[in-house]
Amino acid sequence: MNIPDDAFYGLLEKAIAERGNETLARAIYHALRSAILTHQLKAQSRLPGSRTLAQQLLLSRNTVNAALDQLTTEGYLLRDRQGSRVATLPTARDDVSATVQSVDLPPRFSQLPHGTRRDSPALAFTPGTPAVNYFPLPLWRRLLDRVLREEGHALLGYGESAGEQPLREAIARHLTLSRGIQCDARQVIITEGALEGLNLCTQLLSESGQTAWVENPGYSGARSAFVSRGLQIQGIDVDDEGMQFSTQSHPSPRLIFTSPSHQFPLGSLMSAARRMALLQFAHEHGAWIIEDDYDSEFRYSGEPIPAMLGMQPSAPVVYLGTFSKTLFPSLRIGFVVMPEALAKAVQPAIHALLRGGHRTEQRALALFIEEGYYARHLAAMRRLYRKRQGQLRDALSQALTVPHRVSGGEGGMHLTVQIPGIDDSWVAHQARLHQLAPAALSHYYLDQAQSKTGLVLGYGNTSASRFITGIQTLNNLIAAAPSRRGQG
Repeated sequence: MNIPDDAFYGLLEKAIAERGNETLARAIYHALRSAILTHQLKAQSRLPGSRTLAQQLLLSRNTVNAALDQLTTEGYLLRDRQGSRVATLPTARDDVSATVQSVDLPPRFSQLPHGTRRDSPALAFTPGTPAVNYFPLPLWRRLLDRVLREEGHALLGYGESAGEQPLREAIARHLTLSRGIQCDARQVIITEGALEGLNLCTQLLSESGQTAWVENPGYSGARSAFVSRGLQIQGIDVDDEGMQFSTQSHPSPRLIFTSPSHQFPLGSLMSAARRMALLQFAHEHGAWIIEDDYDSEFRYSGEPIPAMLGMQPSAPVVYLGTFSKTLFPSLRIGFVVMPEALAKAVQPAIHALLRGGHRTEQRALALFIEEGYYARHLAAMRRLYRKRQGQLRDALSQALTVPHRVSGGEGGMHLTVQIPGIDDSWVAHQARLHQLAPAALSHYYLDQAQSKTGLVLGYGNTSASRFITGIQTLNNLIAAAPSRRGQG
């Protein structure tokens, strides 16, 4: 060996003494591996025999051999009839620092929007969070138990790539009745929430360098999906009738992302004229509309608005839905509905891109829908959210004294309060110190320097008893907030 015996055995004895919960063999393995990698033990150094090692360390020979065998398997030692010697390993370059090196991601990832912080439990006024304490957990537990009793080990495999057939059939029937979408299970693909559905659509329907239209302001997940795929993003302004697109002033897109039934975050409803014009435009330019049916289940006045996918035969629309808002976020079950021709064309790709899973939850959810529990839960949540929205509007009129404009439409689980000229990011950050989590309106714009400012207030997860004190706190923070840079 290239080091004295005393130093060699001292190294191993120290490792054994400090091994904690490790086995003796693992302690010897780690000590020798470290000595080899740090060149304390040089290449071709011959180690004492296993019998000698065992006697010196007062261990069984089997223990010593277990460590030596593992090092040999991984290529650190070479063993022959003469014993064990250190293998020759590539030498690290002298100019490579032992410290962690910086890593540069592809430039397009610098364009990703800031991620949303998720608290558990969610703080008051968190946008997009349902009243999870109203979800019927005892019923859900019984359905899960029932599925496991009836299906057992059969559910432990991967399952169908597109998702469980009973759930896809249940979703198709539900959409036919509630959203005017004539579809069957073959057109439905189960995903892990709406964002995975959006990522899937982006993979299937676009190529890097093509253009995608997004609402501005709008859902940041759409930007994330498109940027990570290498698409060029074009923001389309939103007014009270939805996207204000113009065929002359905007480059033709491959993908158009829109939430026509309840735009996020401004809450506008896309007019029928704009929907028809957008469908016509997509037909003429070979574009696909990705319809995010955000909060469509929670409309508080009039009849439900039919989905764009159901407005025309063979409409170039892919429909996204999720149960994260209607049931609970950790369920992580969403779905994509495709026109029949597209669903048939992508079937081979679906088998390659998806693996199935969450089979027990999907089967339980199918029962939840088919046996009427989903419809009853939606009705109860509509009543709750309708009441909470009215109470939040009252609280804003009473406790918010700064000039503002409330928008949010006639549905959903949030209201947007537009407050000109404030540093809304500062307000949102300070609000967290008071256990409040409104979102800064400016964060949903492509260019925050040119954005409107304000706060997006979620009321789905917030008891009305907290509205007045919460708005009073926000009012004080807004009054103390600095003006946004560039504004008075």
